[in-house]
Amino acid sequence: MRTLTELLAALALTLVASQASAGAPPRPPTPAPWTAAQNPLRLPQASPGASVTQAVGPATVALEYHRPAVKNRPIWGALVPHGEVWRAGANQATTLRFSDAVRVEGHDVPAGTYAFFAIPGEKVWTLVLNKQADQWGAFRYDAAQDQLRFDVTPVAVPHTEWLRYSIEPKGDDSAVVQLAWEKLAVNFEIAVDSEKILLARIDEAIQHAKPDDAAVYLTAARYYYDHQLAPEKAMAWVDKSIAIADGYQARECKARLADRMGQKAEAVAQLERAIALATGKARPATVEALTKLLAEFRAK
Repeated sequence: MRTLTELLAALALTLVASQASAGAPPRPPTPAPWTAAQNPLRLPQASPGASVTQAVGPATVALEYHRPAVKNRPIWGALVPHGEVWRAGANQATTLRFSDAVRVEGHDVPAGTYAFFAIPGEKVWTLVLNKQADQWGAFRYDAAQDQLRFDVTPVAVPHTEWLRYSIEPKGDDSAVVQLAWEKLAVNFEIAVDSEKILLARIDEAIQHAKPDDAAVYLTAARYYYDHQLAPEKAMAWVDKSIAIADGYQARECKARLADRMGQKAEAVAQLERAIALATGKARPATVEALTKLLAEFRAK
């Protein structure tokens, strides 16, 4: 007895034979549909893509999302149901990328890219960072992949027709992210440990510095001086910078370090050398500032 597969194959051969006998060429196979990456024709989306990027201290926070419009529709508790996971935008899941480790509402979050979801409620929203960043909407959302969940309270705002995210600096080391749509908004804070990040970057830069890279050593020494960190280590770095390429900036840094370490004679000598190197090369205002600093050092 013939199987269904054999019957279908026989039918296909019969159709091809009948087309050939009628002089009609066999139909070519139907091409596979374009994938999003291959499609050469991109049409405008009803919810256009958008992004916002903000430096927070030495870190970078980047948010990518799509912007649906209200279009006279009821939003909260209707188009966006209460108590259900929402993509916090449209189309692909909204994503948040952190170049370095951050704190989100006081919770530690490693560097990386996360899907950002929301579970709206009438009085409290739950916001979610999920480790599966590349996903369409929230259809395959997996709570087991959550990096963080935290609650926020929505606030009333003027009408926002197109969903909008913003990242506003709050201080040198923090910023506030806001999601606003229709007449509601939610806010949450992102903070970074700038010193921890920068010290790690300095250590890495020093470790991989090229033999002729005077700037790396000088930059590291200046940061340590400005933040009153380990003057002996900073002095060793500025000495390396001077050994590679002597210049008035490095000599000034060494003079300031020596002054802080109570080495008055060394501070004066280094600043005199800085003035000599700067004269005729740096701006007159720079030479004048160095000369004024020298007078202050001598007066101590």
